[in-house]
This record gives sequence, structure tokens and C-alpha cells, in this order.
Amino acid sequence: MKQTTLLIVIVLGLLLSCQPTKKQSDSNQTGQLINQPIPYNLTQPTDRYTLPKDLREISGLSYYKPGKLACIQDELAIVFIYDLNRRRVVDEVIFGTKGDYEGVEWVNEELYALRSDGELYHFPDNSSGSKYVAHTKIGLPGKNDVEGLGYDPTLNALLMAVKDGKGTDKLIYYYDLKHRTLFQGLVLKQEELQKFDPEIGRKANGKGQKIPQVKPSGIAVQPKTGDYYVLAAEGSRLLVVNRKGKVQSSVALDKALFKQPEGICFAPDGTLYIASEGGDLLQFGMKQ
Repeated sequence: MKQTTLLIVIVLGLLLSCQPTKKQSDSNQTGQLINQPIPYNLTQPTDRYTLPKDLREISGLSYYKPGKLACIQDELAIVFIYDLNRRRVVDEVIFGTKGDYEGVEWVNEELYALRSDGELYHFPDNSSGSKYVAHTKIGLPGKNDVEGLGYDPTLNALLMAVKDGKGTDKLIYYYDLKHRTLFQGLVLKQEELQKFDPEIGRKANGKGQKIPQVKPSGIAVQPKTGDYYVLAAEGSRLLVVNRKGKVQSSVALDKALFKQPEGICFAPDGTLYIASEGGDLLQFGMKQ
């Protein structure tokens, strides 16, 4: 009887020792990383809005006030205030001349607009009665094409996601609004993204060189978790990155639903909005 009991203990010990650890559970036998679940069903919008002609080239999106979003397009220096309940633009804030504008954020009662070369504008909305426009040259190192603008309330810093720059890895810069200083933040490594989908970066051009397939086009902070949600029009996916810079999920987006995703933002309750150039503004409620 004692020998039988001892044999059972040994067998159980061997079985438990073969169970995958938490680290192992995040990847399969080929080393491919497994996406952690996100609190949204990106195949089923809870609502969708047809954008007006002026916003067919939409490039940036921000939560503005209850029931309203601030939108920008990449050719006009105008922030369009879109009313979700009335399903139309209800105000326009003009701040400059034509240019390649890629992001907008409403922070501390001011609108911020980002040009693709790193030029930053900030100004009040029309309700203030003031018409001043401040212009700041951020001075990003090297030559960069910045396409994502977000805001991290914990850091009180604007987030600037670089689409194209030196090398294949993609940088996210922080611009400290209190001290008006820039510092490098997170790095999205193509090598890590390939672990979610081995096909990323495998496409070759005529010279046989790899072409990175994930290039940020928008960024926003999820208000409930603090995670960074990075939108990529090129690569058609949504990345979820924690505050330590670890990519937790890389979710492929259906091109039939997300024609060219450029704008992303959250309402305070966690409702997600994604806008596509030449497409609709989509709303996604958080899963209960």
C-alpha cells in the first residue's frame, strides 16, 4: 500500500512539473506570441457614423466633450467638432494654413494639433472668445514622419508616435506639457511584433529588402487600464502596449471594416472610437 501511494505521488509530481509556466503560456512551441484578450470586439461596432466630405481625409481624433469628438484632416488647419448625437459637424476651429496635420488632442481646455514634421500648435476652442495660436517646434531628432498624437494624463505629456524614421523600430516620444521638454519614450520593435505574426516584415521589395509592415498612424491611452493603444494603418492592426513598453496584443483589423485607420480615441468610460480615411467613424463599447 505504501509503495502504491508513493508511486501516485511521484506520477503527480511529474505531471505538475510538465505544466507550462505563465511565461510559456504566452507563446506556442514555435516562439510565436499569443495575443492577450482585449475588452473590445473589433469585428462588431456598437455604432458607426458617416463622416462628411470635409473629413474624408481624417487623420486624427480626440475626445472633446460629452457626446463630441475633435477631428482633424491632413490638408486643412481646421479642427472639426463632431457631435455624436446629432451625427454632424457642429463647429470648426481654424488655427493656421494648409499643411500635413496628423493628430489632434483636447487637453486642459486647449486644442493641440500636430504637423507630420513635428510642429505643434495649441489654441483655445471657439467658446473662449480668444483667437491666439501658439506654435512650437518640437525638434524631434533626425528626420521623422509623425502620425500619432495622444495624451497621457498620468505623465501630463503628449504622446507622439513616429511612422517613419531612422531604422525599422518605431519610437514614441513624450512631450512634457509642464516643462515643455521632449524625451524618448517607448520603442516598438519590429522583431517583437513579428513574434505575434511571423508574416510581419517578411514582404520584400524589388531589392529583396524587408519592408516593415507595422507603422503607427494613431495613439491613445485607454482610461481604465492606462495601456497605450497604437493604431497602424500600414499593417492594418491595433497594438496594445503596457506602460513598461511591453506589447501585449497585436490585433489584425479587417480592411473591409477599417479602410485606412488613422484616428483613435477613448471616451472617459472606455468607449473606443476609430476613424478611417475614406471610411466611417466606428464606435466600440467595452465588454462587460
